[in-house]
Amino acid sequence: MEQTRTNRARQLSAEYKELAARLEMGGGAEKIAVQHGKGKLVARERIKELIDPDTTWVEIGLLLGYEEYDGKAPGGGVVTGVGEVMGREVVVVANDSTVKAGSWWPQTIKKILRAQEIAMRQRIPIIYLVDSSGVNLPYQGGVFPGQYGAARIFYYNSIMRRYLRIPQISAVMGPCVAGGAYLPALSDVIFMVEGTSFMGLGGANLVKGATGQDVDGEELGGAKTHTTKSAVAHYRAPNDSACIRLIREYVERLPYPVFTEPKEYESPSKTPDDVYDTLPEDHRMAYEMRDILSSILDGGDLVEFQPEIAREMICGHGRIEGYEVAVIANHRGMVKRGPGERPHMGGIVYTDSAEKVAFFIETASRQGIPLLFVQDVSGFMVGPEAEHSGIIRAGAHFVEAMATATVPKIVLTINHASGAGYYAMSGQGFDPDFIFSWPTGRMGVMEGDAAARAIYGSKLGDPAFADDVEKLKGDYDHQLDARHAAATGQVDAIITPEETRDVLAMALRTTRNYSGPHLGAFVLPPMENSIP
Repeated sequence: MEQTRTNRARQLSAEYKELAARLEMGGGAEKIAVQHGKGKLVARERIKELIDPDTTWVEIGLLLGYEEYDGKAPGGGVVTGVGEVMGREVVVVANDSTVKAGSWWPQTIKKILRAQEIAMRQRIPIIYLVDSSGVNLPYQGGVFPGQYGAARIFYYNSIMRRYLRIPQISAVMGPCVAGGAYLPALSDVIFMVEGTSFMGLGGANLVKGATGQDVDGEELGGAKTHTTKSAVAHYRAPNDSACIRLIREYVERLPYPVFTEPKEYESPSKTPDDVYDTLPEDHRMAYEMRDILSSILDGGDLVEFQPEIAREMICGHGRIEGYEVAVIANHRGMVKRGPGERPHMGGIVYTDSAEKVAFFIETASRQGIPLLFVQDVSGFMVGPEAEHSGIIRAGAHFVEAMATATVPKIVLTINHASGAGYYAMSGQGFDPDFIFSWPTGRMGVMEGDAAARAIYGSKLGDPAFADDVEKLKGDYDHQLDARHAAATGQVDAIITPEETRDVLAMALRTTRNYSGPHLGAFVLPPMENSIP
């Protein structure tokens, strides 16, 4: 029996790792060899040299778009994430030249914007490793226009530069053409690489067609031209590795925020193997959420808040690698109540549990403690008893407390993230600082079985509708899958139980860079001469 309990979680993790490894190859070994033949490193090699050895790299959006474009745009043609450079957290955006010459797909824009939003919210430097041939023209309708089209990248560039004072570092390590050239131009500093980098509003062919002039790319917009004639670039390096060394030296010179060092900590009392043994084979079945938390928190210790009240919701304080965190988690399983009272179902939010969590969040926000939401929620309770108890008002209190909390919010989905309970547990629409899911995560309004009951009702057992019902359930299973959520940008990343503690610790370290309100993509500082 124990063996069957481990299959689902282990299998989904294994499937995810296989998919991730395939996507991390970008355009494949042949395309990588082509770039090496030009004397260039590819995106992931550049990132590996850039970030500090033996530190955590949290990739954002690896699966974004992998279900689209017939698989021709792995990673959306760009690698984005958070890592440490010279001991400080930075955001990195690196075009993948092995994917359609690093051109911009619709998902490329989505990933770059999300990366910029992380930099803006946390007030940390952002490094662009530029190697892109420009807009992927067949998909320009999803790249060029719109409020969240490519222009938004340059808007964020400008906001960071003028108001937020976030260091923006650009290294042009290949082509950088047309409107894309404004990304480095709106940065604080530009590095270029001799012989392989080009930056210009138009390439040699476009110039020939527009003006009739014959000019080679190096003379038009190469590294030497922009560091000796135009003065557009600031530093020149002989190769990619030398360029990356210059970037690391530049980051080291930036002033560091002053932090309180985290307290010493113990390892968790549970291991990732224990997690796999804890998670049930059937996602609908009960398990002990506290055992999951014991694999994440220092020493496995959680100091629970009102542990005997509304026990279907777990609230408490703990630490991750010494960093204080306030935890809100859904207990799965039946919760006994007083004599004559109906038991509460785990994973459901009731009136008293909503009020408990709202108070806990408001207190943590006042005290400046980051919030960690561990989601396995099926929704809010329905029915006459729930409605008469004021579930709507209590739920609104829960949502408002979460939405207006000014401390960092980090989300980890274990199994379910359903209905309005997903919203209350800091769903994506409420701008959590980071949102992660285990491969076991399932995100949607409801499960396929519930949807079939809602749509087909009394016809559910009718053989004439059997095929339609099964198709509906299949569609729901696909849309609920964590891989689909990651492919559509509903989560920043899928992480396995083995990675979870390191990733959450990195997220907490990153959020401490900014002590101001964590509301929206960015909050502008007070303006000089502003009208009160």
